[in-house]
Amino acid sequence: MGHLKHVFWLGTKELRAVLSDVTMVALILFTFTGMVYMQASALPENVNNASIAIIDEDNSALTRQIANAFYPPYFQTPDYITAADKAPAMDAGDYLFVLSFPPDFEAQMRRGHTPEIQIDIDATAVMQAGLGDSYIQSIVTAEITRFQQGTDAETIYPITNEIRRAFNPNGEMSWFNAITGILDFLNLIIIMLTGAALVREREHGTIEHLMVMPLRAIDIVLAKIWANGVIVLAAFAISMIFVVEGALDVPVAGSRGLLIFGAMLYVFAASSIGILLGTIARTMSQFALLVLLVVLPMMLLSGGISPIESQPDLLRPFTSLLPSRHYMSFAQAVVFRGAGLEIVWPDFLRIVGLGVVFLLGSLAAFRRSLSAG
Repeated sequence: MGHLKHVFWLGTKELRAVLSDVTMVALILFTFTGMVYMQASALPENVNNASIAIIDEDNSALTRQIANAFYPPYFQTPDYITAADKAPAMDAGDYLFVLSFPPDFEAQMRRGHTPEIQIDIDATAVMQAGLGDSYIQSIVTAEITRFQQGTDAETIYPITNEIRRAFNPNGEMSWFNAITGILDFLNLIIIMLTGAALVREREHGTIEHLMVMPLRAIDIVLAKIWANGVIVLAAFAISMIFVVEGALDVPVAGSRGLLIFGAMLYVFAASSIGILLGTIARTMSQFALLVLLVVLPMMLLSGGISPIESQPDLLRPFTSLLPSRHYMSFAQAVVFRGAGLEIVWPDFLRIVGLGVVFLLGSLAAFRRSLSAG
């Protein structure tokens, strides 16, 4: 009972130290609000306000009909330029797309020929360039078909595909990116806070003061885990309520309490990793480099950026050792599929198991560093 009391009061000291740093609190809040929102909404789901120019050497009814099919919000109103202006305009970055119609384009279409249309793309904007190419081809094909048939008649196929999307009917990327973003920043902040707290104690020389008190190594470690965990969990809850469900309008199909409980287990596991890194590092600069080496693979291999099944065979077994993979698995199941505890408990068990392993490793390294010092 006495040791629990020590853990509590030592944790309150850590809590006051973090909350008294206004800059740190502001950065944590901004990370879980502004950064999560930007990550979820910054990646384009479709072409948006893309600049386009048209070189019309035919100046026919068909080419004008095609040009009129490009309009906001997908494309800006097309500018008409000459072939001589194309290269300088593309070099200057004035247009993302340039669509060129050859002379006698409509006449060749009427004779049953297949004239070529040239599309020049500024591929420095990779995402928009890839999406826009498909949009332009689809628009041109639809307008040519309409021109040839003289109607919007729909082609009847003997077999048609009926596509039904489960859990995300409209294919909103922001839903998926929001959950990925909140994991990435939860991961980064909790590892940095707990590890930096330990490094700071060492650099300020206060770790020796703690060790002459009736405290065990596990008391110090648990105090830092619960204090920083409370802060991060509060920021996580704020982000879920006001950013994910509020600003981004992501529906949570499952239990919010179950999601918070899983996040609490993950905070424990990630904090243990932070303590381990803070014990290994001798200075804050070393700790920052270690965080980059550990956090980035945890983000990339969590299954948030690409599914686990799509990752290289060599890396796939390694992902089982990362708590972030199991967090992503249960978070998506709870948020999107409405999964209950009977489905996600294996992920919870894996997160706790990995957290205990990392905690024991950090305690062993912590005691060794103290005896060496």
